Amino acid sequence: MTVFQGTATLLLAILILSSSQPAPAQQTLKRTYIYKRIGTLEIRADVYRKPGEAVTPAILWIHPGALIMGDRSWIESTQIERYLNAGYTLVSIDYRLAPQAKLPQIIEDLEDAYRWVRVEGPNLFRINPARVAVVGHSAGGYMALLSGFRLNPRPKAIVSFYGYGDVAGDWYSRPDAFYRRQPLVSREQAAQAVGTRVLSEDPNGTRERFYLYTRQQGLWPLEVVGLDPDKEPRAFDPFCPIRNVTRDFPPTLLLHGDSDTDVPVEQSVLMDREFRRQGVPHEFITMPGKGHLFDRNMQDPVVASAFEQVLAFLAKNLQ
Repeated sequence: MTVFQGTATLLLAILILSSSQPAPAQQTLKRTYIYKRIGTLEIRADVYRKPGEAVTPAILWIHPGALIMGDRSWIESTQIERYLNAGYTLVSIDYRLAPQAKLPQIIEDLEDAYRWVRVEGPNLFRINPARVAVVGHSAGGYMALLSGFRLNPRPKAIVSFYGYGDVAGDWYSRPDAFYRRQPLVSREQAAQAVGTRVLSEDPNGTRERFYLYTRQQGLWPLEVVGLDPDKEPRAFDPFCPIRNVTRDFPPTLLLHGDSDTDVPVEQSVLMDREFRRQGVPHEFITMPGKGHLFDRNMQDPVVASAFEQVLAFLAKNLQ
């Protein structure tokens, strides 16, 4: 464990998740595929489905980690089981990680993964390419919202757990008071934590130091997008879902805890407001008193009830 144990709620929860993930149920089939190669780098996806020959709708699942850390294994096993029991095939993807990869390259991976699911999925794991939803958590929730205007054809539905629509705002581009209460990470420590290689998986669990550095210094947009929002504000237009909502946006479900210290609940409030303004079918579930990664506690009746609403939303929109 790192020196940040017990202090940064987000980082500790992620470390616990990555080290204690229980195995999927025996009736679940899991297979790992390489969906993309870039030189010697192999980018993978885990596909979970129930045994049998049934053709199912698919969920493309995108992991959290600020686009800096994490991998496809960061998915809660109870949620896998619930999705599969509801009749879905679940595809959890890796993508290149920042800062070696910048946001345009990460979006390319999302586009290629989506294309792979739709083109190869029917033969490889018997999914219906016309019935694909995108679900993501935190930075994965942001990527899910991006899919609403960056993917072609657009997904049938989007679920964003504590995601965000604005990567140029003060919450990301200015020093964060919550994270500055943690021991300050130097530039040298941050660089050492991520090394120099381009990766699509997070094997050592050290990359959170780089994330902490970006939040303490207000440098996430510069380090991850590769642009300065103060100098090039309009250059962020293609990367901010809040700036790209039209009536053609897919039906979207937002879930956010109102005590989130990592991604402000305001990010979902603003998306909800823009969806209403544009007439986009959507739902917004605010979780009173809940923080970031609230859905990791699937034993909580409130969380379990919210997840039932997720399943109901998907059922309604993946007909």
